[in-house]
Order: sequence, then structure tokens, then C-alpha cells
Amino acid sequence: MANIADLDALKLSKAIHDRSLSCREVMQAYLDQIEKYNPKINAIISMRSYDDLISQAQSYDNIKPKGWLHGIPIAIKDLSESKNLITTWGSSIFKNHISTIDSLVSERIKGAGAIIIGKTNTPEFGLGSHTYNPVNGITRNPYNLDKTAGGSSGGTAAALAANLLPVADGSDMMGSLRNPAAFNNVYGFRPTWGLVPNDAEGDTFMQTLATSGPMGRNPMDMAHLLETMVGPNPLLPVNQTPDESYTSDLDKTVSKKRIGWIGDWNGYYQYETGITDLCKNALTQYSEMGVEVEKFSPDFDPKLLWNSWLTLRSWSVSNGMRNLYNDKIKRSLLKPEIIYEIESGLALSATQIYEASVIRSNWFQYLTKVFNKFDALALPSAQVFPFNVETNWPNQINNVEMLTYHQWMEVVIPVSLVGLPAINIPCGFSEQNLPMGLQLFGAQGNDKLMLQFAQNYHLVTDWPNQKKPVL
Repeated sequence: MANIADLDALKLSKAIHDRSLSCREVMQAYLDQIEKYNPKINAIISMRSYDDLISQAQSYDNIKPKGWLHGIPIAIKDLSESKNLITTWGSSIFKNHISTIDSLVSERIKGAGAIIIGKTNTPEFGLGSHTYNPVNGITRNPYNLDKTAGGSSGGTAAALAANLLPVADGSDMMGSLRNPAAFNNVYGFRPTWGLVPNDAEGDTFMQTLATSGPMGRNPMDMAHLLETMVGPNPLLPVNQTPDESYTSDLDKTVSKKRIGWIGDWNGYYQYETGITDLCKNALTQYSEMGVEVEKFSPDFDPKLLWNSWLTLRSWSVSNGMRNLYNDKIKRSLLKPEIIYEIESGLALSATQIYEASVIRSNWFQYLTKVFNKFDALALPSAQVFPFNVETNWPNQINNVEMLTYHQWMEVVIPVSLVGLPAINIPCGFSEQNLPMGLQLFGAQGNDKLMLQFAQNYHLVTDWPNQKKPVL
């Protein structure tokens, strides 16, 4: 058998269920892999003790399997609580916080039999696509240790790329399941908003920008984890009804489907040299499968989307964090980007928030009509390749100044604003051997179709296994 840590999650699951591998053997293999490589990339944090994990794995060998993840090591993103583990949100304020509850995502993953070994690193409160924080430090890219792993699911993506985990959860407000997946040559899937319900905390009626979702080295593993994560939360007013199965017929051909390539949106988006070429190469693969690919420029002003995003994101962040801001001691421990979001949000009027939401409403209605013609739209998953870890965020692209700490990530907001399903597919490497990805997104509820697009592509490319990091 291949190295245990190299196996796909589904192969691990089958091996455990048919007892060709024990849970203890699997745990030992992953702990060995983590001991060897995690110090280099710092992807997994808040690890449980070796003895505790081996003991739990041995106990799982003596019980009936709980689900498809039975005995498989998983680490939960550090923006999500997992009982009896330190959960910091990357903040000094919570550096000693031990969770007394499980988030819904953690609870469902445990319920499927996973053994939670620790957390995956994230930026402070998930803001910014560069995973560093004052509590747990920097997560480095397995393909180049001097480069960022992206964020906010940077720890998750780096751990997957380095085979420290077989599959894992992430979350996405502003591209955090897509950007780090692109930076680490793995897959990341942002589901239709509400399909993976959020925890019932604070306002549950108006906050619709962020969602959890799966990440993996192949679409089939992600589809299985998605099935674990979906399902109504009765404490929420809005829930999406899952399809009967996201894993059946995933190999079904996407021939004759249509993809619209937005590219730079008539010159509006700036990309580093080489990004669009890699994405076009991926689209050529689809053309060779019989998918119709054509250039498409939305008849909508992208500046309106950006202005809407600035308003709604700041409004959302400020309301979730103003209690920390109002405490002068805790405020002093917040990074400047968080202060910017909170102060911007607190300065907004009700009219500004309403007008921003009207823009996204119009954008949703426009896209609904567009998807009568196209089955998916395509954009790069990031506007820059992984950048140096010493850089907080890119302040310019092609000599064009980025006016905020997150404008260099603007390409992800057409999806985030309206909660559509979107998937990052790995699409190759720069001349400097840095990964990049293409995001495909579709109509609300077309999650399975996006997974099918990814699976069809994966079967002929398999970038995560074709080009692994050398650590």
C-alpha cells in the first residue's frame, strides 16, 4: 500500500472500514507526517497530545464505525470552536480560550467519526488572505516556504498540500475557500449560502456573506465532506435543502455545458503576469472535453459591486466585533485592518447599507438571467501569485495601487456578495513554481454541477498529485 498519508480520504475510509488499516496505524502515520513537516509550514496548531490521540485511535479500532470519517484525523479551522481545544481566532484576546462547545461544523465532522487532532491556523479573526497572527505565527506555503499560504483557510490549504490532513473544513467570506486553495494547489468549494448552515449566534437574519465549506486534494473527497456538513439548522431562519447526494454521478460528463470566461472584465481587474494564461489553459482542457467556452463580459458595473462589498463587509464585521472595539484594552490588541473595518462600519448610515444591498440584489437578478445561457462563469481565483510572508498584503498590482488591505482580492466578491456556489480548481504553476487556480461559479443551488465540473477536470489533470511540494 502507498504511504498512508498520501491516500485520499475515501481510500483511507475504505481501508479502515474493511480493516486493511487500523485507526491507530492511520493516526500514527499522520502524526509522523505532522512531526516531520508541520514545523516548516505551521499549518496545524493547538495539537492534542500524542498519547491522547493514539489512545483515542486505538479505542476507535474496537467500536463499530461511526461514519465515513471514522478514525480519520481532522483539524478544525481556528475560526470555529471545537470542544476542549484552544480556539483563538488568531487573536491575543483569546489566546487562552478553551472551547466548551462544538461549532455545528465541528459537531458534524465528529459525528461522522473523525478524530479531531487540533486546529488549522488562520489570520486574526479571518481578515486578510495571508495567514499570520500574534498567537500562532505565520503559515508558510509548502511550495515555497518564503511565500504565503493565503487565507483565511491558509492553515487548512497548506496542511492538505503537505499531506498533513486528508480532507478538511474551511470557510469563506471574501474568497477564503478559493484563494488559499489556489495558492496551495488544492481544491476549495464555497457552497450556496445556507447549504452549510452557520451557528446560531447574534443576528441570523441579515448576515449572509460568510459560509463554511470543504477543502481537499480531489473533488470526490470534498463532495463527501460536503454531505457531512450540509443539513438544516433549525435555529436559523434560512436553510437551503441539500440535494439527495453530492457524491453520486460526480463523474457525469460536462460535455455540451457552457462556461463564460470573464477574464479581466474589460480591463477592470489587474492580474500578475501569467495568471490569465494558466486559467485559459485550464479552460482549454474543458474545451477538449466538449465544454463550450466563450468570453463573456457582464453588463454590470464592477465598481458598483466593489462599493457594495466595502459597505456590507464593514457593516458585518463592525457589528460582530464592536464589543471588542469598545473595550480600550482589547482594542489595543486588534490589528489595523480590523480597526479599519470596525470604524468604517460604525460610520455607515442605514441608507448606505440599504443601497449597498440593492446593488447586490440587482447583481443576483442579473446573474440569474445570465445562467440561462451559461452553466458556469469563470474567473481567476486570485489576482496575484503567493507573495512573500513578510508582506502583510500586496499594495499594488501592475503598478496600480490597491486602496484597501483587501482590494487585491476583489476578484472573489462577485460570488461572495450573492452567495453562489463556487469552486477553485488548481490550474498550474508560474515560472517561479508558484500555484494558481481558476474559480468556477454557477447559479444558486447548482452545487453538484460545480463539483462535476471539478471532477471532470480532475480526472484529466490531477494537479495535486501531479505536482506535490518538495519539503
